Amino acid sequence: MLKGLYAAASSMVANLERQTVLTHNATNLTTPGFKQLLISMEDWEETGVFPRVNKQVKLPFLPSVYENLTLQQVRYIGNLGLGTDTTPEEVDFTQGALLNTGETFDLAIEGEGFFYVQTPDGNRYTRDGRFNRDSEGNLVTVDGYKVLDEGGAPIVLSQGETYIDGNGTIVVNGVQMAKLGFFNFADPKLDLVRDGPNLFEAVGTPTAEKLGRIRQGAIEASNVSIAEVTTQMLLVGRAYEAAQQLVTVQDSLLGRAITTLGQF
Repeated sequence: MLKGLYAAASSMVANLERQTVLTHNATNLTTPGFKQLLISMEDWEETGVFPRVNKQVKLPFLPSVYENLTLQQVRYIGNLGLGTDTTPEEVDFTQGALLNTGETFDLAIEGEGFFYVQTPDGNRYTRDGRFNRDSEGNLVTVDGYKVLDEGGAPIVLSQGETYIDGNGTIVVNGVQMAKLGFFNFADPKLDLVRDGPNLFEAVGTPTAEKLGRIRQGAIEASNVSIAEVTTQMLLVGRAYEAAQQLVTVQDSLLGRAITTLGQF
């Protein structure tokens, strides 16, 4: 009975964690370059079920008083789940839709790759290409972080007509000024660790292989689907309510069992 109570309670806790992740995704529905988090459920632990079955055995070589013996036979019939748990969060790096803005310093990556930026906590990678030129000529992100070139130095641009090609080469008034830090990773899910909604810290070595193309005058939208998130939130809510009802039932049965045993 306690196993049932623990299993139902673990389902409530797991669904609360799922709800937190879904809420985080929904909050960043309109955040450019945002990559949704994925989380699923798995069995917490299982135990084998071995019921005992009484079986009469006749042993003629024993005295008559022992000829018929009742033995208990143990038989394995399967596993019993003891609860549920959530898997570790996983970032979905699927590309979001590309939206045209016409702004000079709005950049979107079509395909694989990440921009390289400098933050107070160290250099990071991002898909959010909402850049601008500050008063000192630095190319910066929407949060004010400096955008870095392929060598890891801040990019400084002069005033003038700016063109950025698909490889990240920046040309101002016909003169090449810099080349964007544009990198990819063999397996972003293993080589990058999420650091805030739109930044990633590298734990692996970046590579220039399998790079996409940079599109000027566009941004990448979030890859969150409002229809999918809404459906999942409804399902999680119903699963939580069902587990809550099971906890109530198990608690009631446990109370009755204690009351009944107390009468003997």
